[in-house]
Amino acid sequence: MTDLLAALLLGILEGLTEFLPVSSTGHLLIAQHWLGPRSDFFNIVIQAGAILATTLVFRRRIWELATGWRDAATRDYAMKLAVAFLVTAFVGLPVRLAGWELPETVAPIAWALILGGVWMLVAEHFAEKRGDVAAITWKVAVLVGLAQVVAGVFPGTSRSAAAIFMAMLAGTSRRSSAAEFVFLVGIPTMFAASGYAFLELVKDNALGSENWGEVALAFAAATATGFVVVKWLLGFIKAHRFTGFAIYRIVLGALLLLLMPVGS
Repeated sequence: MTDLLAALLLGILEGLTEFLPVSSTGHLLIAQHWLGPRSDFFNIVIQAGAILATTLVFRRRIWELATGWRDAATRDYAMKLAVAFLVTAFVGLPVRLAGWELPETVAPIAWALILGGVWMLVAEHFAEKRGDVAAITWKVAVLVGLAQVVAGVFPGTSRSAAAIFMAMLAGTSRRSSAAEFVFLVGIPTMFAASGYAFLELVKDNALGSENWGEVALAFAAATATGFVVVKWLLGFIKAHRFTGFAIYRIVLGALLLLLMPVGS
């Protein structure tokens, strides 16, 4: 397989898995085991492509939030997004600087996939008992911010899964409302995380020699695929549970533990 095709496949995989509650980290670990490892810069760039896809999907909502400050409901929602982001930043940055993060190897990612799948089943079960609640409360905003930090510490958790199901347990039982809030707060969160990681690479002189054609192709693939996936998911969860994703996580985690070398 050529390096160009491998880059294309990795970009598509990033776009497919970044926002589904299945862990992009776990899937990229498997893919790079077969397609060959990539630099941290490559991984940052394809993640940025997925973030750009979400920004494009929510472009009208973002514009509405940016220009609708005179409307009390819009202002309230935007402030809750800001609080969720700030909680992630002020808690997550010290955690990052302290180096509190499990290695991106098979065992911790596999267990995070399995436990995350169980967590999804339990959270959705209890959330449904509350009825159809669409409101985003301040409690939800704070806990979503904390959930994003937890996802950063435990690779394989899935940022979207951790945050969506925390929102549902905290009171926003409507799946589509929880997902929209999490996707929107994920835009500044992930751009900031990617930017910080990029600056670390620059500081450490670790950018290396990149094949810019492969990087550009993977970025474009992640953006296009991510756009389609987010649009599909927002429609899917209006009428369907997350049960299939939870079972998929549990099965994938078990297969990782059984089939892949522990130290990889």
